[in-house]
Amino acid sequence: MAATATTPAVRPSTAASRAGAAAVAAALVLLVAVLALVDLTQGTADVGAPEVVKALTGRADPTDASVVIASRLPRAVAGLLVGAVLGMAGAALQSVSRNVLASPDTLAVNAGSYLALGLAAVTGVSLPLLTSSGIAFAGGLAAAAVVLGLSGLGTGTVKLVLAGSALTLGLTAVTEGLLLLFPQQTEGLYAWNQGSIAQSGFDGVLQVAPIALAGLAGLLLLARRVDALALGDDAARGLGVPVRATRATGVVLAALLSAAAVTLAGPIGFVGLCAPALVRPLARRVKALTRARARIPFAGLAGAALVLGSDVALRTVVPADVAVAVPTGVATSLIGAAFLIATAARLRDTAGPAAPERIRLRSRTAFLTSTAVLVAVVVGLSIAAVLLGDAKLLLGDVLNWAQGRAGQSIGFVLDTRVPRVLAALLAGAALALAGTLVQAVTRNPLAEPGTLGVSGGAALGAVLLVTTVPVAASWSVAAAAFAGAALSSVLVFGLAARGGFGQNRLVLVGFGVATGTAALVSLLIVLTDPFNATKALTWLSGSTYGRTLPDVAPLAVVLAVGLAVAALRRTELDLLSLDEDTPRLLGLGLARGRLGFLALAVLLTATAVAAAGTIGFVGLVAPHAARALAGRRHHRVLPVAVLLGAALVCTADLVGRTVIAPAQLGAGLMTAVIGTPYFLHLLIRGRRQ
Repeated sequence: MAATATTPAVRPSTAASRAGAAAVAAALVLLVAVLALVDLTQGTADVGAPEVVKALTGRADPTDASVVIASRLPRAVAGLLVGAVLGMAGAALQSVSRNVLASPDTLAVNAGSYLALGLAAVTGVSLPLLTSSGIAFAGGLAAAAVVLGLSGLGTGTVKLVLAGSALTLGLTAVTEGLLLLFPQQTEGLYAWNQGSIAQSGFDGVLQVAPIALAGLAGLLLLARRVDALALGDDAARGLGVPVRATRATGVVLAALLSAAAVTLAGPIGFVGLCAPALVRPLARRVKALTRARARIPFAGLAGAALVLGSDVALRTVVPADVAVAVPTGVATSLIGAAFLIATAARLRDTAGPAAPERIRLRSRTAFLTSTAVLVAVVVGLSIAAVLLGDAKLLLGDVLNWAQGRAGQSIGFVLDTRVPRVLAALLAGAALALAGTLVQAVTRNPLAEPGTLGVSGGAALGAVLLVTTVPVAASWSVAAAAFAGAALSSVLVFGLAARGGFGQNRLVLVGFGVATGTAALVSLLIVLTDPFNATKALTWLSGSTYGRTLPDVAPLAVVLAVGLAVAALRRTELDLLSLDEDTPRLLGLGLARGRLGFLALAVLLTATAVAAAGTIGFVGLVAPHAARALAGRRHHRVLPVAVLLGAALVCTADLVGRTVIAPAQLGAGLMTAVIGTPYFLHLLIRGRRQ
């Protein structure tokens, strides 16, 4: 009787849940249909809604029918398919990892696919679409496996994103190096990486659709096991679910879906992150959506609406003739960056400010020896950088040039090479000093201008001025870079300060800002000079090419001021790096001191970016190595870090322009290749501690 009595109470609840799910599904389908129809009416040709209806019913003029059927309809269908595939992939990754920030972007799946396709393109062999999809799948799966292995699957919400974002920076740097070294073989790959749903016919959609259907079918068959994972590993094992195999299968299927989307339209950023987040509030009201079998398809519908909505909004805001050149992926990346920042700001950061590193005390003799060795290294590197290059010189040539007695050819070489060497040395020193200041006041070993988005903001300001005012003077570019860096730093440090500069929140907000500024830089490049990707890559890769002494002058002045201020206030830096209470007990203004040092770090970063482009990870590696060599006292850390930063960037610039001469690689690409493994090492060490 008890069972019979409870049955009527269960059935209405189940029926209501199903009715709610059906209503939500109908609303989403209707939204996607409306967005698709609006998307069909947008374009450069004068073909509006009446002509679209006639074309779809077979009654249109042949010209109008050709525009709709051959161009606009494939674009809309591709947007629908790509959005659905990425939404489902993101929902699957978040379910198997129990991590609301997991997605094809944050797990470096897109970056792995980008690198794999770049390596394939270098061979010069033309590959069919399905073969390209297989290569992209292999690259994306390998990247996801590395991130999941390094971050510890299911053990931390933000560690996974930090590992994925760092690996994305490193893999992208390698790929951009390939683009610069092999411009003919990789032609069009940079534009493809921005993500565009534009299509020429249905061939691509028809070839990719079966892959998407196979991935969806696999996820639906896996749905019950995925639901069991939500109960916890032990509970899932108690129910007979093979936890490790289920997670591995889910990641493989998500990578397969992501590869299908990447092959068809390039990386469409952050759809896999945002689409499941749009479904989660609905799941709190409609219980049927808590199950993976319903949640994954609903995330697909939300993803389709997100991609089509972004394309519609882009073409509504931007004129039709300009919107053709703007990739849809830029718009979705901006949305995703805003979502990542908002999520990080609300996220509870259990890590808090990092504990002091375990560093052995160093004697004065060890400090002086390390400093002397580094001075000798920097001097030796400077001499080598001046003498070596596409034209090798002798010390006598340099002395004659300094006295104004060099020949025309040698004078030309040194007039162009010496400013490059100075830019590399000063930029490395400035970034190392900025990283030291930021890590001291935030007590965060993962903080540095690049990962915090400050370098990205500076690059955005500089590129904005350079693309709109090509004849802008060096001081103007430096001012624009400072304005961009200041805006991004206010956002990053302002949001992070609310939680006491929590270790994970600070870096996560920084990565969000860096992503947003990178998307805006891509948008500027596309809108102003869409056919000159090499110029953009040269700037963003941290190149010193074409620098002159007036370009270096602002950096030299700011670095001298920064070193003087940091040296005079070294004791305050020591106190700020300890904890929150000690500076207050000694009467120091904690907020004022922090603000002053952070402003100085922003100024140093901005002028370094204006002089040498975007160079990442120097502000991360140099301070860590300096503390290992000299201890924690900043009167020792500052000179060692500055010398290390100068040596690192000078070495990267020298290697980039000599090893593969006459081709060249930017110093920023070289430092990213070095810095990414180091950043991942810090994450692993922090996880073990």
